[in-house]
Amino acid sequence: MRLNYKRTFLVGLAFMSISAFWQLYDSIIPLILKNTFELGDTWAGAIMALDNIFALFMLPLFGTLSDRVDTPIGKRMPFILVGTGVTVVAMICLPIADNSANLTLFMSVLFVTLLAVSVYRSPAVALMPDVTPPPLRSKANAVINLMGALGAVVALVLIRIMVPEGDCPNYLPIFSLVAGVMAVATLILFATIKEKKLAAEMRALAAERDGVREGRPADQGAGAKGLPRDVRRSLICLLLSVFLWFMAYNAVTTAFSKYAQEVLGMEGGKFASSLLVATITAIIAFIPVGIFASNMGRKRTILFGVALMFVGFTAAFFFTSDHWSMNILLGLVGLGWAAINVNSYPMVVEMAKGSDIGRFTGYYYTFSMAGQIVTPVLSGAFLEYVGYRTLFPYAAVFMLLALFTMIQVKHGDYKPLLPKDKLEILDVGD
Repeated sequence: MRLNYKRTFLVGLAFMSISAFWQLYDSIIPLILKNTFELGDTWAGAIMALDNIFALFMLPLFGTLSDRVDTPIGKRMPFILVGTGVTVVAMICLPIADNSANLTLFMSVLFVTLLAVSVYRSPAVALMPDVTPPPLRSKANAVINLMGALGAVVALVLIRIMVPEGDCPNYLPIFSLVAGVMAVATLILFATIKEKKLAAEMRALAAERDGVREGRPADQGAGAKGLPRDVRRSLICLLLSVFLWFMAYNAVTTAFSKYAQEVLGMEGGKFASSLLVATITAIIAFIPVGIFASNMGRKRTILFGVALMFVGFTAAFFFTSDHWSMNILLGLVGLGWAAINVNSYPMVVEMAKGSDIGRFTGYYYTFSMAGQIVTPVLSGAFLEYVGYRTLFPYAAVFMLLALFTMIQVKHGDYKPLLPKDKLEILDVGD
């Protein structure tokens, strides 16, 4: 059984679109709140948490809704098309509100933008397991994350080139370009991926194989309550780990543009160069760690990533002027994040039955969003009242906690059945 890489890359266009937006959002919105509206780090952190507050409720809702709908273009595609369309229109209004220094208009447009993104994030992510066999989902998720990283790279390169030095630059050109990238990516996805046909083929394959995951029938249970006790415990520990490592990682990504100005002395869009190192390292690592996980196990790969990020965050505290050393450490963080991201989501949906993939996708995003709700406010308070040097120790502590919870996870590594046709072991005929 081989992964259809071409199809998976095309499916990943949805995640590429989302990642381009979030990279732009996390990099520029904190600067607008600080420089245009002169908000303190705690209040700015609260505003940066709004998207995650919306997502906490809306991602499970729309993940479940997309499980239940049935349209001529599929279950997920309607949400992706409508959500992207509203997002690209609304986000262009954000720099317009910034240029007019109108906080009321800015917050209103921000509300609409974040609402629109929340509509299609879970359906976009759930599209991959819908069209991918369980044994191949780590490899497929590596491709999806690679596409997401490419979206982030596009946004970072545009930031580095187009954001000038100065307190109040005009962000309208860069927001417009990223919106265009998002629209084109989504249109290509719609034109090339026939979701309904592919999902039907996958359901037929699952029925033919009638696989057993983790020693239980594939159709057992409904949601987390239907899981055996040991599997449910693993799911809870895994979701707690997701919460903790997003507490760490999102604190850094949300505040790094400000940290770079205050501590590292970077001006304009120069901070994007450091973030590019982390993102490009992740791009290089995504597919290799997916292959590694297929052989060595998802849990081991995640534990390696958590440990690597802990080391990177701890060491970054000691560098305040050597930008090259900081870049190297952020590269380690990018490698660790790739190892985690490629495997954590497949571990969650591995514990779901096929008809619950959207629901379990919602569980995953509920915990990741919960971490991203708390951490901008909590880390922002540390930045404002203790100092910017607290950023990396803060992240290191939460990665250490994630290491302890992840060790408790005992399920989610796919255990494939021996094929009836032994030639399948050699991928003959695939």
